[in-house]
Amino acid sequence: MKVVVPMAEGFEEIEFVTIVDILRRAEVEVVTASLGKKNGDKYAGKGGVADEDEVGTVQGSHGIRIIPDAALDDIHPEDFDAVVLPGGYPGFVHLGEDERVLTIVRRMDELGKYVAAICGAPSVLIKAGVVEGKKATIHPAGRKDLTDDQYVDDRVVVSGKLVTSKAAGTAMEFALRLVGELIGEDEEARGGDPGGGRGVISNHYRLKSFCSDTFH
Repeated sequence: MKVVVPMAEGFEEIEFVTIVDILRRAEVEVVTASLGKKNGDKYAGKGGVADEDEVGTVQGSHGIRIIPDAALDDIHPEDFDAVVLPGGYPGFVHLGEDERVLTIVRRMDELGKYVAAICGAPSVLIKAGVVEGKKATIHPAGRKDLTDDQYVDDRVVVSGKLVTSKAAGTAMEFALRLVGELIGEDEEARGGDPGGGRGVISNHYRLKSFCSDTFH
């Protein structure tokens, strides 16, 4: 399984790091992708200068800078099984204003891939038109963006291959649910072969146990 996590200036650090960390612990391949381009655009590192093949750091909403794996221009939806959007202000606003992000979301939805978002980022999915006919949740501040028929007041909501969650406080549950969805589908694709994904499935349950023991 392979997941792309787009990064915009002002992303929520807890959400971003939790998503990437938990998925990688479960042996899901994750590619973080900056909205910035290579070679010294506004997302380049200190001084605004980047090497030819370097993507500059991206700063979160609380001043933490993270180096992405790739530039969004290098991302092809056909190569991924899911796209996951972190929230954070103004990060989710930047995501929703970027036509490349909307195109990736729409394309992945068309391909029957997983589309997921947390906090304010479900608004991006709404703008992309992939929430129609489905259930979702969102940060309380964005409640008005969902109709009464669409909105579910749960911490994490799964509707087909649309996965949404409320905020930084639900990031761990969100990430673990993504693992369950992705690994479960991967195991099903193997035809239920008990040996095919044993290590990954085992990691999934160890992760659930870790979170239960640590945070409850």
